[in-house]
Amino acid sequence: MRAFLFLFSIILILPSCQFSGNAGKEYSGNPLFDGWYADPASAVYSDLYWIFPTYSDYYDRQVFFDCFSSPDLVNWTRHERILDTAAVQWADSAMWAPGTVERDGKFYFFFAANDVHEGQAGGIGVAVSDQPQGPYRDLLGTPLINEIVNGAQPIDQYVFKDTDGTYYMYYGGWGHCNVVKLKDDFTGLAPFEDGTYYREITPEDYVEGPFMFIRNGKYYFMWSEGGWGGPHYRVAYAISDNPFGPFEREETILQQDPEVATGAGHHSVLQIPGEDEYYIVYHRRPLEETHHNHRVVCMEKLEFDQDGRIKPVKITFEGVPERPLVSR
Repeated sequence: MRAFLFLFSIILILPSCQFSGNAGKEYSGNPLFDGWYADPASAVYSDLYWIFPTYSDYYDRQVFFDCFSSPDLVNWTRHERILDTAAVQWADSAMWAPGTVERDGKFYFFFAANDVHEGQAGGIGVAVSDQPQGPYRDLLGTPLINEIVNGAQPIDQYVFKDTDGTYYMYYGGWGHCNVVKLKDDFTGLAPFEDGTYYREITPEDYVEGPFMFIRNGKYYFMWSEGGWGGPHYRVAYAISDNPFGPFEREETILQQDPEVATGAGHHSVLQIPGEDEYYIVYHRRPLEETHHNHRVVCMEKLEFDQDGRIKPVKITFEGVPERPLVSR
């Protein structure tokens, strides 16, 4: 009888250890926090991790942004309504796919608003604040980009700082991706050396959601494929020696798992400052959900093989272990 009771107690305890890890660390769990959110951008500011997602709801309700901060990737604090359409006069409907850049003590918040077609106001905007959690104010009073160039819908922007200090912005929906050079104060576009302002760099199977980072001198360009509202949304990548490519598709590295979730895509990559340690932050749709806007934010470890190729990511319920930031 005692042996039976002991085994029964172990069975009861096991589920509670699901996210504890072998070394006694607490795990984040996936999703990272409650609520319908998507398109997560990630960053490290002031010894905290930050995630800036889209509020995922019907188009006419998607009119504000929240953000989240954490000291350890496990415990997250919600900061509500850091920007909304009331602060952006030209944005009269949905806002989505945010991202931030810190420069000279200011925080610049890039976002897409309105479903832009030629002749309509909307596109990519930029706001500014003195702190990551806002509140943000519209920097320009107009979109930074609100025209369709090279067939690219002006959405899903990612601002990337190159090693020489130049800021580039990758953006585009409808299966086309452009890169532009930004002015140092983010008030407009700067010309390339040949006098042009837009370069198309669309890789094979690109749909939307571009992202760029550098590792060991190589430029890793990533993007989302498939339909964002369906189960086959996924992430692929390419590697180049420069920020303009060409970007030859390597492989899919993030996708659905029929036992975990569907529609895994539109991601960002979080690097631990000063370390060769990376995490992929993405959204996915729980198996029991069929509504296209029912998406949640999740995180997994991003790893590389000995040749520098990204290993395929297994999506999980446990997420990642706690990882406090170390002040430098």
